[in-house]
Amino acid sequence: MKEQEIFNLVTKYYHEHHEPKTFIPGISNVPYGGRIYDIKELISLVDSALEFWLTAGHFAEEFETSFASFLNAKHCMLTNSGSSANLLAISALTSPLLCSRQLIAGDEVITTALSFPTTINPIVQNGLIPVFIDVDINTHNIDVSKIESVITPKTKAIFLAHTLGNPFNLNAVTRIARKYNLFLVEDNCDALGSKYNNQYTGTFGDISTYSFYPAHHITMGEGGALVTNNPLLKRIIESFRDWGRDCQCPPGVDNKCGSRFNQQHGEMPFGYDHKYVYSHIGYNLKITEMQAAIGVEQLKKLPSFIAAREKNFNILYTHLKKYSHSFNLPMATINSSPSWFGFPLTITPDASFTRNEIVLYLESHKIATRMLFAGNITKQPAFKNIQYKQPYSLHNTDYIMENTFWIGIYPGITQPMLDYVLSVFDNFMIDK
Repeated sequence: MKEQEIFNLVTKYYHEHHEPKTFIPGISNVPYGGRIYDIKELISLVDSALEFWLTAGHFAEEFETSFASFLNAKHCMLTNSGSSANLLAISALTSPLLCSRQLIAGDEVITTALSFPTTINPIVQNGLIPVFIDVDINTHNIDVSKIESVITPKTKAIFLAHTLGNPFNLNAVTRIARKYNLFLVEDNCDALGSKYNNQYTGTFGDISTYSFYPAHHITMGEGGALVTNNPLLKRIIESFRDWGRDCQCPPGVDNKCGSRFNQQHGEMPFGYDHKYVYSHIGYNLKITEMQAAIGVEQLKKLPSFIAAREKNFNILYTHLKKYSHSFNLPMATINSSPSWFGFPLTITPDASFTRNEIVLYLESHKIATRMLFAGNITKQPAFKNIQYKQPYSLHNTDYIMENTFWIGIYPGITQPMLDYVLSVFDNFMIDK
């Protein structure tokens, strides 16, 4: 059977089983996020399966090149999830190849407690100390006025997420990072396509991270990436990702450097096979070729996805601003153009209802809601015995933990869905 015959059958199967279903208000779910794809992703996936290369190959290489080009960055390295990307980013900063800038156990990393766990976990997992600063109540991002006051001789890095796609104050943070010679890592998992000063977020720091989980701006099912302009950091990240090995040959390639058997490595015998020399205590966090094949097609749709998120955000904002006495609506950071991951709402002190009341109402009407991730992560069970520093009160973080939720604006949310969501809000707000 020829490939085209297979692709024709896949096309037929797509139309029979994957066409979007008609939305029925009150019956159908309104998700907070999800996969948006068409026949092109399925054909690319099947094409990769027929090649049966499985590990990263030409689809992965195409995605890495195209993704870096989209961001106007030099290097993109694929990995198996956004969480792994965060782990690789922080682990890379512990490499001895960084000499005097190497992070060692006990060093401090400035961040916020309002986060997804896998932004904070790599700091702890590498024996580093997270230093938590409170957030701005309106943007949900770090209060930059407090950063310099918590810097000590042990402070070596700043690791921050652009919360729900809303960029943090990159002017202030990058200035501080340069002034004190700190690494800056941007968790850009929720902010692909966001801009600050008309430049894509994820291109300001030393390393940035991305997630391609189904809820994110593009998906591979699972999958993630790191971006850097620093060739040394690229080498270190790839080493940690690929078992910690010293060799930089891609999968299936031998002796690209021409020095596989004629080098001295530590106390190993001279000429020991470079493919089995390890310079870091690494992992195996590589992506598969089939995931990358999906990503290649998803990336082509990214501009339209960003536009759809902006459109949905604006529709919700325009309608819900009449309820500003009860909700703090999302506020974009000055100088930014967010590619919003979701639409956050914070219950005001003057509201006549609680977050739980409206969340339960929305959920009972098939509208998915989400909390702002871990809330104050220091309150989570996993952090009961974790060493961290909290120089100031986390008052705003706690308020958000108790009063904020968000709903979806992803491209799969259609106008009939938006009309229904807004009607449910209106019904709830009667007499409120």
